[in-house]
Amino acid sequence: MRPQQNPMVLVNADLLVQLMKRTGDGREVSVRDLADAAGCHPSKIGHLRSGERRTATHDEALAIAKRLGVDLLVLWEHTGRTVEAPAEPQHMFAVPA
Repeated sequence: MRPQQNPMVLVNADLLVQLMKRTGDGREVSVRDLADAAGCHPSKIGHLRSGERRTATHDEALAIAKRLGVDLLVLWEHTGRTVEAPAEPQHMFAVPA
């Protein structure tokens, strides 16, 4: 079983639309092409573009950013914990005399 990932949140739907018009290599990318790159259904990309949806898995977000030619955190922000919570310190116990 694959470990559950915290979803990534799209920072700005308009920025996604703009970056799709002119990717890192200077060419436009279609909804279908971006969905293929991300491994998701084209309707998910459509919903992200329109603002109806704001989240994607980490793998999808990374693939979208890579296809558009930008760093992950240009378009996405993390949710939840990104690192493990620190372990609680061991408490000292009083020793009876």
